[in-house]
Amino acid sequence: MRMSEHSRRLWSLAWRQSALTVVLFASSLPASAATYHVAPPPLGNDANPGTAGQPWATLQHAADVVAPGDEVVVQPGTYQGMHLTTDGTAALPITFRAAAPGVVVDTDNPTTPDGINLEGASWIVVEGFEVTGVTRAGIRAVLCNDVVIRGNTLTDNGVWGILTGFCDDLLIEDNLSSGAIVEHGIYVSNSGDRPVIRGNLIWSNNANGIHMNGDASLGGDGIISDAVVEQNVIWDNGDAGGSGINMDGVQDSVIRNNLIYDTHASGISLYQIDGGGPSTGNRVIGNTVLVASDGRWALNIQDGATGNFVRDNILHSAHSFRGALSISADSLPLDSDHNAMEDRVSVDGGNSAITFAQWQATSGQDGSSFIADPATLFVDPGTGDYSLAPGSDAIDAGVDLGDLSEDLFGTVRPQGLATDIGAIEDTGGLVFEDGFESGDSSAWSSTTP
Repeated sequence: MRMSEHSRRLWSLAWRQSALTVVLFASSLPASAATYHVAPPPLGNDANPGTAGQPWATLQHAADVVAPGDEVVVQPGTYQGMHLTTDGTAALPITFRAAAPGVVVDTDNPTTPDGINLEGASWIVVEGFEVTGVTRAGIRAVLCNDVVIRGNTLTDNGVWGILTGFCDDLLIEDNLSSGAIVEHGIYVSNSGDRPVIRGNLIWSNNANGIHMNGDASLGGDGIISDAVVEQNVIWDNGDAGGSGINMDGVQDSVIRNNLIYDTHASGISLYQIDGGGPSTGNRVIGNTVLVASDGRWALNIQDGATGNFVRDNILHSAHSFRGALSISADSLPLDSDHNAMEDRVSVDGGNSAITFAQWQATSGQDGSSFIADPATLFVDPGTGDYSLAPGSDAIDAGVDLGDLSEDLFGTVRPQGLATDIGAIEDTGGLVFEDGFESGDSSAWSSTTP
C-alpha cells in the first residue's frame, strides 16, 4: 500500500531530526573514541586499518573490533549482517550508522538468522540501515539495555522487522518497518521496562504493527512497564490477526498521538495471555484509530485490564458488527471520556454489542464523548488525509492533558480553545514547513515566524 502524505510528512520530519542528532552526537564524542569506516570491495578490505581512505569490507569485522565510544560509518553498498556482543557504556556508546541512504543488509549475520543482531550488547546505536529479506528479524536486540534503533528501513523480513527481548531503556524511533512475512513490524518482547517506540511508519506486516508482550514463560516478571508508544503511523497490518498496537502484560504506559488506519485486526489492544499480569494503569490518549471492514474493534480491553485511562481518541470500525470499544466485565472500571466513537460497544468481550447511548447509561463513562462519522471528521479519509476537516466535531472537543502537549507531527496542543480529539491537531489552515508557517497568511499567528 502506498505511503500517505501524512506518513511521508512524518518521515521527512523524523529524518531531519535524526540527521541533526547524528551530527550533535558525533561532535560530542570524546577524543579517545575511534571512528572506523566500512565500504564494499574493492575499496573495502578487512585487512585495511578501517580508515576513510582504507575502509574495512564487512560489518562483522567492525563488530569484532569496536570498543566503547567507537563509531562505525558504513558507505552505501550491500552487506552481510553482523553479530555484536560488545557493550558500550553510558558515557561511551558504540554507534553503527549509515553514511548515506543505500546501506543494505540482505544476508543473515554469521551467527544467527537475523540481519543485525545485538546479543547482550548495551549502550549501542544502530542507525540508517536498510535490512531486507533476512530469515528472522531485520534487527534483533536481546539481553541488553540502552539501545537506540533509529532511522532504519526493515522490509520483507522472515518473521519480524525489529525484535527486542529482555531489554530496558530502549529507544526505537523513526524506522520504516513493512512486510514482515510471519509476524510483526516491531516486537518488544519479554520483561523490560521504559521502552520508547516513537515516530515509526509500520505497514503491511502479517500480524501486529507493534506487539509488546511480557511473556512470563521465558523468565523475569513478565511485565513491560512505563513504556511510551507515540507518534507512530500504522496501517494495513493484521491479515493474520493481532492489532495495530498490541499490549500483553503492559502496565503504567502511555499510548498517544498514534494514527492507525486500515487495520485488518483490532486497533489498540490491552490484555493478558502470555504476560505476567493484566495490562493495567495505561493511558490511551490522542489517538486516531480506524479499523477496516474486515477488522475487529478499535479499542479492545480484556482479561482484567483495569484502571486504564482513555481520552481524546477517535475510535471507529467499519465492520458491520464490531465498533469503537470492546471491554470484558473483569476489565472494569475504565475511565473513558472526550472520545469520538462508533455507535457500537461491547461489554462482554466482543460477543454482543450495545449502542453508544446504552454504554453511557450503564457504565457512567463517555459523558462528553460523541458518535462521529469519519466522512465528516476528516479532510479526505479516502486518500489517507486524516487531518480534521473545517468544522469537524473533533476540533476543540478534547480535554487538555499535561502529557498530551503536542500531536502526531509535533504541533503544540491546543491550537484553539481546547485540545482536538485524535492524533492530528487542527492548525486553522496553517501548514508548518521547517518551523515556518505557510498557507493562507490570514491564518498566521503573531507569535510564530
